[in-house]
Amino acid sequence: MSDETIRLLIVDDHPVVRNGLTGMFSGDDGFVVVGEASNGAEALTLAAALAPDVILMDLRMPRMDGVSAIAELTGRGDPARVVVLTTYDTESDVLPAIEAGATGYLLKDAPPAELFRAVRAAARGEAVLSPSVATRLLGQVRAPAPEQPTLSPREFEVLELVARGTGNKEAAAKLFISEATVKTHLLHIYAKLGVNDRAAAVAEAFERGLLRAGTR
Repeated sequence: MSDETIRLLIVDDHPVVRNGLTGMFSGDDGFVVVGEASNGAEALTLAAALAPDVILMDLRMPRMDGVSAIAELTGRGDPARVVVLTTYDTESDVLPAIEAGATGYLLKDAPPAELFRAVRAAARGEAVLSPSVATRLLGQVRAPAPEQPTLSPREFEVLELVARGTGNKEAAAKLFISEATVKTHLLHIYAKLGVNDRAAAVAEAFERGLLRAGTR
């Protein structure tokens, strides 16, 4: 076994998957499978005992799932790189795994050559993502933040008075404008906040942080 041989721990709750991966990697001189685990708890024990370079980790397993195991490995400073190998590529699966400390995220339909490249890259400390996962992550990063509605100074004054329970006539008197103008400002406020009445406008304004506690 050369110094560059990558020590691999395979973690999956399906024996057929573990056997298949072990056979595949064992057939390449660049890898040695040092152990197999059927859940996250076993993976933690074996990682401590066997010191693998890379852990191929499934996500959904009994006793302890993959994300919990990754977080535990990260928390205890285990040097092994974790590459998630799963059938799930939704954001609710990908993001927690990456945030927990996974170096890579691949899907089980990846061809052997891609798996080999990914494990080698992970062993070097490089991040590896399957194309569909990378697309999802980039899509989320690039998604524009929802725009805050821009209220004019006068609309903001009207909104604050409404939040204090001021009626249209009283608001008009306080702002030295006509009652019809107050109603026009309110219609603009409703449109910008996506609401249909005064109460909803106030609630939405507080929700968006446009109004602060104490305004009422």
